This record gives sequence, C-alpha cells and structure tokens, in this order.
Amino acid sequence: MAVLPSFADSRILVAGDIMLDRYWFGEVNRISPEAPVPIVRVERREERLGGAANVARNAAMLGAQVGLLGVVGNDEAADIIERQLTDLQIGSFLSRDAAIATIIKLRVIGRQQQLLRIDFEEAPSEFVLRDKLTRFNALLPDYAVVVLSDYAKGSLVNVADMIAAATQLGKRTLVDPKGDDFERYAGASLLTPNKSEFRRVVGSWRDENELIAKAQLLRQNLRLEALLLTRSEEGMTLFTEAEVLHMPAMAREVYDVSGAGDTVIATMAVMLGAGKSLPDAVRLANKAGGIVVGKLGTATVTSEELFG
Repeated sequence: MAVLPSFADSRILVAGDIMLDRYWFGEVNRISPEAPVPIVRVERREERLGGAANVARNAAMLGAQVGLLGVVGNDEAADIIERQLTDLQIGSFLSRDAAIATIIKLRVIGRQQQLLRIDFEEAPSEFVLRDKLTRFNALLPDYAVVVLSDYAKGSLVNVADMIAAATQLGKRTLVDPKGDDFERYAGASLLTPNKSEFRRVVGSWRDENELIAKAQLLRQNLRLEALLLTRSEEGMTLFTEAEVLHMPAMAREVYDVSGAGDTVIATMAVMLGAGKSLPDAVRLANKAGGIVVGKLGTATVTSEELFG
C-alpha cells in the first residue's frame, strides 16, 4: 500500500466571501398545475461550506493546517458554518455582523440535476470589514500561504491592503479573482481566473499565440509571479516569466463544475505551502480539479484520491 504524503506542515490562511451551500434533494414526478414548472418533493437536505469556506475545507481535507477569516451574519447559518469548521479542525476567525444575514446558496436538485438556485446575500458593514483587516494582519505571521477567495460579495474590499501586508512579510498570496478590473490584485503571487473572467479583463483572442501574449502582458502589468488560467475542458495553463506550461483536462466525466475553482486554488496553496514547485503544484491541482468535477455540488478531493 502506497504511503501518502503528509501536508501537516502546510499552513494556509484563507480569507474571502464565506457562504453556506444548502442542497434540497427530491423526486420529480409531475408538473405543477399552477405554472409549467416541475414539482420537487424534498426527501433529503444537506449543508456544505461554500465560497471561501469551501476553499478552506478543500485544503483541510488534504491535511493542511488551515485558518479561515471572513464575515458572516449573527444567525443560524453562521452557527452551522462554525460547527462544520470545528469538525474539520479549521481555525475559525469569523467576524459576526448582526446587520446582515450569512450568504446562503440554496440549490434544489431533482433526479441528480440542479433545477433551481436561490441566493440570499447582503454586503457586510464597513465597521466589520475594518475589524477583519486588523485580524488579518494579526494572523499573517502564523501562516505561510494566503488564499484570497473573491466572490464579489463585499468581504474583500481591502484586498490590495491584504496583498501588500502579506507581501511585506514574504508570504505567498494566491487570488481567485472576480470582476473586470484585476488592478486591485496587483503584486499577488498567483491569480487563478477562469476563461470567462480572463476574457472580461483582456478581451477575446484569435488564437493560442494571442492568448499567451495577453496573459503574459497581464502578468507583467500586475507584477505577478504567475498566472494560472483555468480553461474547463481545455485544461489549465500556467504563465510565468520562465515558461508557459499547459495541462490538458483530466476529467473523465464532467458532472458538476460548481466549486472546482475552490479545489484548484486550495490544492495549489497546500502544495506550495509544502515546498513543491509551481509546475508540480499545477499538475496536482489539475488532477484535483478533474476529480472534483465528477462529483455533485461543492465537493473535495482527498489525499487518497490525489496520490493513491
């Protein structure tokens, strides 16, 4: 039996938009007489960590020591998140904001297909965000790698200050970006946009050579160590000053892509925190992404799956 590598010395601090993913599973046997929509008779419910909390969960499942920093409401959903973090032995550094409700994504699943998603979200208050930045600066010395998980829900308005603070202490910063302006992520170690996010920032491209030119220009302008472009069925491509490394997709069957980006950046962080090179980290992150898209909903990859 193969001896699995240990990543207990890999210390990862995750900060960003924290969510609770709720799943309602049921049978669909008829159409509503009130409107042309399916009726789902709910038989089972699940609650999973979402957003930045799913990144932390993925890193913890690989055996890393993980801390999670973010904002939640002062409500039942936040209590559930705290309990799940405790069960996973993830350090919980959550700021409770009584003025908002915890972000919830509710997915209704019928016959293993997502039929509907309902989002509940509010932006956190300025006072709580200031407190979060103070806590971030206090926690930084205890971690080797920082992951900033941006879902554009308001928790990372201070992202430029966070990157600057981490850089000053020599920490590697990995960012899963959002929006059409990546300037606020300047100076990060690694950005992991997907194809549509990348296109929003640099525009379209005619061929692979133009894609490479645009990626390298963006990397240079933002002073990044590397840019990792995730390309769904085309795999992923790592752009550094020294090379362009392409990894073909490894998924045998794509079942659900939700949360795949969380798995990729979490795997990258754990591997880099364990001292692996960028190319080696990308190879393992690509394999992890290929495994997780074969699962339903926000899922994780274990060391046994990755190295077994």
